Amino acid sequence: MNHLLKLADEELVALYSEGNNEAFDILLTRYKNRVYSYIYYTVKDSDLSEDIFQETFVKVITTIKQGRYVETGKFSSWVTRIAHNLIIDHYRQERNENLISNDENEETDLFNRKELSEGTIEDTLITHQIHTDIRRLVAALPDNQREVLVMRYYKNMSFKEIADATQVSINTALGRMRYALLNMRKLAEDHHIQLSF
Repeated sequence: MNHLLKLADEELVALYSEGNNEAFDILLTRYKNRVYSYIYYTVKDSDLSEDIFQETFVKVITTIKQGRYVETGKFSSWVTRIAHNLIIDHYRQERNENLISNDENEETDLFNRKELSEGTIEDTLITHQIHTDIRRLVAALPDNQREVLVMRYYKNMSFKEIADATQVSINTALGRMRYALLNMRKLAEDHHIQLSF
């Protein structure tokens, strides 16, 4: 195994694809701390980080074993990109699960909820509509703009943290946020959506 330690990542990938499991163990040892740190720094939750970390390396294993790994740059960048995409998928799925459904039962229950006694039902319905409209506008944004906006407003990340997490400069992160807000404003105007009352 010692001779394997001196091999480059791509050589280890080739050996692993041929069935040498020790080659993968070395790759995992080389990058586990970096990949886990990246995930944890982004999601700030150890259980979730562990899940995404495991999922990342399952995807790495599957891709290599199926012969679908294409050498397009550094192995470490490829693994980090997989982790990054899984983080985005997680938040996308979480967002979809949190969208409020328009089922008949839920509309009926809307008027029977205790929290509606604060303020008028009309105010609550308007607030609900605004939140629904904002979610639609956010969903319509390009992926890189939506990602920055979610990290900034829903995860309270600084632009420095966003830049590090998305592997871009702070100026690029700021630019994406600016375009996200401009695009949301334009979409709201185009669809006659009023975002305040």
